[in-house]
Amino acid sequence: MSSLAPEISPPLTAPTRPRGLTGRVSHQNLVLAVILTSQLMVVLDATIVNVALPKMQAALGFSPAGLSWVLNAYTLTFGGLLLLGARAGDLLGRRKTFMAGIVVFTFASLVGGFATSSGFLLAARALQGIGGALAAPSSLALLTTMFSDGKARMRALALFTAVSVSGGALGLILGGMLTQWASWRWVMFVNVPIGVVVVLAGRALLPETDPHPGRFDVLGALTSTLGMGLLVYGFVRAASDGWSDVWTVMSFVIGALLLAAFVAVELRAEEPITPLRLLADRSRTSANVARGLLFAGMFGMFFFLTQYLQDVLHYSSLKTGFAFLPMPTTVFLVSQLTSRSLSERVPGRVLMLGGVGLAATGFLLASGLGEHSSYLHVFGCLILFAIGNGMSFVPLTSAALAGVPQRDAGAASGLVNVTQQLGGALGVAVLVTVAGSATKHAGGTAVHAFLVGVTHAFAGSAVFLAAAFVLVAALVRSPKTTH
Repeated sequence: MSSLAPEISPPLTAPTRPRGLTGRVSHQNLVLAVILTSQLMVVLDATIVNVALPKMQAALGFSPAGLSWVLNAYTLTFGGLLLLGARAGDLLGRRKTFMAGIVVFTFASLVGGFATSSGFLLAARALQGIGGALAAPSSLALLTTMFSDGKARMRALALFTAVSVSGGALGLILGGMLTQWASWRWVMFVNVPIGVVVVLAGRALLPETDPHPGRFDVLGALTSTLGMGLLVYGFVRAASDGWSDVWTVMSFVIGALLLAAFVAVELRAEEPITPLRLLADRSRTSANVARGLLFAGMFGMFFFLTQYLQDVLHYSSLKTGFAFLPMPTTVFLVSQLTSRSLSERVPGRVLMLGGVGLAATGFLLASGLGEHSSYLHVFGCLILFAIGNGMSFVPLTSAALAGVPQRDAGAASGLVNVTQQLGGALGVAVLVTVAGSATKHAGGTAVHAFLVGVTHAFAGSAVFLAAAFVLVAALVRSPKTTH
């Protein structure tokens, strides 16, 4: 029987077995637990503040427009600096970079919990993004280094994918619980004890990869970070101020020029921050783009469905959080089924296409939500989307890393995280603009206008997934199987 697994090279540095552990399997499982916990922290923070935003606004005096930056300050720094974080892991050693990122993230969470002004909180959120950008690429690269066996690596990737996909929904649940039972400040404080445990466990368990001699591609880092940051800002600005706004247009133009400059720099750099050879493989690049489109739809769903449940169905923040519970549970179960059974029997490309198709069906079902819809309707949307994600993300992640040599593992992992994070940020901004335009022309009551906007947004999400389906069908190969 064959098992789905990307081509890899042997690990650069074999992990050392810590004293007191009975064998390599136990060591690997403990390392995996550290990596998954760190990934959960980073992913949770993209959504955990959503339910707490009204309380933050009242406590710190945010304006309605300024409140969106509680989300965007994290997204911009995280997405914009991921490539730099990936390169730092390659040059300095992934364990060192990972540990530094978790320390920064934990410190920023502690500071943010004590925020006394809006600017204070936004600075802490930006610092969290910096820490996440250092930790996330190195965590995935460490995972691929530790798990070089085909079947074991696929199962580890399945768990990593389940955490990455379901973490956003878990953030909504945890945010609702903490906000209603304690205080909005605990959506920041909750990271502190987890971060301390990860740091202590990481020091004892994580292997180090050999640092590569070389220099930082400073110009490449600046052009890529600023270019991606301005691109994200342009979409965020368009959502609030319109596509014809001067700052929106300038952000897109300058961002595009900086990204073009980034490509030119990388073609000439001796030690590029992102080896462009990674983009030469159409299958890997298309798999990354398809993942970004899926995350665009998913984060849009979190954003709009949260508002729908509270503003239309009048759920409390706690009830809203728990309404999402079927999604992470289903994603976890289906991703495990995919990695342990389906991937051995069904070609990866078939799983990708079937998963994307089911997720798109979930969005089409969501576009029919109305003022008097029941939770059963919402539940059906979540289940379809969760099954689709659980089926597709494991082989998509595998395809995005297939055939990458170990020297490029950090950069390739960075690209996986970049497309995921920027896909979510850009997707929400585009869908908010779509919803806003539809709402302006809807007429009727405020609730009716809101529903018109939301249904258009969900239809837009289905378009994102249709584009992902076409990409996979046309360009993505099934990762090679091993017997």
